[in-house]
Amino acid sequence: MKNAAMLLSIIFIIGFMLINSGNKTTVAKGELDLLTLASKMQGENILIKEWSLHAREKMENVQSLQEIKAFTNQLQAKYPNWEWSFQNTDKSWEATAFIVDNQTQSESVKILSTPTKGQVQTYIIYEAKGQGWKNEDQSLAAALNSKISDIFRGNATIFSCIQGEFNDKINKSLPDTVNQLLAAFNATEIEALKEDQFISTSAYSPLLGESIETNGKEMNMQLGLRTKGMGARTNIVIGTPIITIEY
Repeated sequence: MKNAAMLLSIIFIIGFMLINSGNKTTVAKGELDLLTLASKMQGENILIKEWSLHAREKMENVQSLQEIKAFTNQLQAKYPNWEWSFQNTDKSWEATAFIVDNQTQSESVKILSTPTKGQVQTYIIYEAKGQGWKNEDQSLAAALNSKISDIFRGNATIFSCIQGEFNDKINKSLPDTVNQLLAAFNATEIEALKEDQFISTSAYSPLLGESIETNGKEMNMQLGLRTKGMGARTNIVIGTPIITIEY
């Protein structure tokens, strides 16, 4: 368990560094990786319990707080039903918007601007979360892509993550289950931490677009599986390019 806790810490640090680097960004695609994750997981008889999409962009071409406020006003005009709040201090200016779309889904936007050497550094963060997954959620993908297009300027780094569990109790070993999932994504394992009831694996799948480099190799997915033993429920979380939530 100590190794598992250490891995979680490493994942958090890598994720934090990647999110804040602002150097490696990916243009939002027409087909979100979130849909690919959901489709493959359902194909493996996995019940999707929760999903999340996190997008972030550093606004490189913004020079002043006035520009940020004008951009925020445009967003507020597009989404007047969102609950908007603003905070201004000597060190930063922040706008936050939040909406609960229905009983199972919510969205939020944060615009954070800080002065640095006479200029401003500004980040935009968008997050959508939901519970369950319906087959008709192609409409969800269209809605998410529309929001990403409105909020970002074509340079957003996107993290997708899904939590679930196998619908039926499985009698395979945990390593065999991981291999089954890797095969479903046509993925190649890069590195892994394996314990009796917990496995975390980093891999590369040609089916997913987002990617980062680790130890000189490209990776774009992480799998975390936990079980209480043979025949017990197996909980699973898959993220691309990394897992950004605790599990």
